[in-house]
Amino acid sequence: MLCRFRAGQVAFDGNTGLTSLTVTPQQRLVRIRIWIVFFVIALMISGITAFPLLAEVRLASSLPMPSFAEPWFDRVLTALENTDPLLFYGTDWLAFAHIVIGLAFIGPFRDPVRNIWIIHWAMLCCVAVIPLAFIAGPIRGIPFWWQLIDISFGIFGLLPLWIVHRHIRLYAASLTPAPPSFRDPHPVGRDQTAI
Repeated sequence: MLCRFRAGQVAFDGNTGLTSLTVTPQQRLVRIRIWIVFFVIALMISGITAFPLLAEVRLASSLPMPSFAEPWFDRVLTALENTDPLLFYGTDWLAFAHIVIGLAFIGPFRDPVRNIWIIHWAMLCCVAVIPLAFIAGPIRGIPFWWQLIDISFGIFGLLPLWIVHRHIRLYAASLTPAPPSFRDPHPVGRDQTAI
């Protein structure tokens, strides 16, 4: 079933339930790779910010902010300034973990169809941010509004992954050979054996 669309044609595939603008498989692969690179860069930037944690909180505390946020930033800054620098080694490993997780996306970048499971895993990780923030946040005394900021990382991470997932499914469907026609042009006769 095809219907006209301003930007081109939209095709609906009854098997996958997906719609697609007329895009070549090569163009779709480029889109997949662009979104993966975007996600990995965002992931690594969010992780690398854990290295200069004290300097970042000092900078954030010096900026204008809503009155409800000031006590929170003061509390975090005081806690970080009174923390033994040895404990920052833990946030260094947090930053490193983001970098290593980003490296896992080399698989879907190279072969998205075969490695779609990494995209599934990453989507599950993004969803898992929500219960973690709502469970650990109150236990650690994190304000509700900051828990929502933490949750936003999972939601904003899920969006590009969903786009990548959708493109991979469409890309895989475009690579699938058409089913054989009802009439086989090379039927196996009585005196021929099937190989």
